[in-house]
Amino acid sequence: MTEVPEHLLRRAKEARERLEGAAATPEGEATPAAAPPAAEAPDAVPAAAPGGDDGEKIPAHLLDRSRSAAEQAAMAPAAPGGPVAPAQPSLPTGPGGHTQRLLTVVKSGSIQDVKAMPQDRVHVWPHLLLGEFVAALFITAFLLIFSVFVNAPLLELANVNETPNPSKAPWYFLGLQELLTMFHPMVAGVTIPGIALFLLILAPYIDRNKANAPENRKFAVSLMTVHLMFWAILVMIGSFFRGPGFNFIFPWQDGLFFDF
Repeated sequence: MTEVPEHLLRRAKEARERLEGAAATPEGEATPAAAPPAAEAPDAVPAAAPGGDDGEKIPAHLLDRSRSAAEQAAMAPAAPGGPVAPAQPSLPTGPGGHTQRLLTVVKSGSIQDVKAMPQDRVHVWPHLLLGEFVAALFITAFLLIFSVFVNAPLLELANVNETPNPSKAPWYFLGLQELLTMFHPMVAGVTIPGIALFLLILAPYIDRNKANAPENRKFAVSLMTVHLMFWAILVMIGSFFRGPGFNFIFPWQDGLFFDF
């Protein structure tokens, strides 16, 4: 909090004492209409010596304004037929009629924020890579132990004299095999997958939304949902709705031609 200068406190105290003395004067008694000296007026600003206790110098234009206000109050005429009332000095006004005056100068503080601001970013190492490395070690150990106790579901050795019918690719390639039954190999194997990958590459540049909540990422969620559903439907058709000769069948009538 800013400290009030001593000369302002002294001036306010003198003004209060004069007001209390004026209130204690009887109503019938006339008081002289003498204006207080400029240095004792309520709005007068006492001149402080450069080496005094206040350590401040009052501007000359403020002293001149206070003296002129005191002189005008001393020359005010008394009301006819009544007691002479004490003259009240008028408030000095500045440019535009304003009566505000500068009490003290507040020293400016530091313009730099020294408080630590919370950050929502961390370094990749060790916060991210360490967790990924531990997860990779855990998955590797789990697969190693699992493969010791559980055998892979492999079929018998291939017979070159007998081709299985239908001959189906692994489940993760059945979507592509399904496209080969509908389009030319150039279109099914290169054009359609290439367009899909190109759209996925452009997705981060089209959708510049930086929100993390799924409900605020409608474009990204919709694009990934359409991609997954399109590929999942093709895989399901190739797995359960394709029979001998890779012809379309109904599994509840002809059975399943797919080994899990």
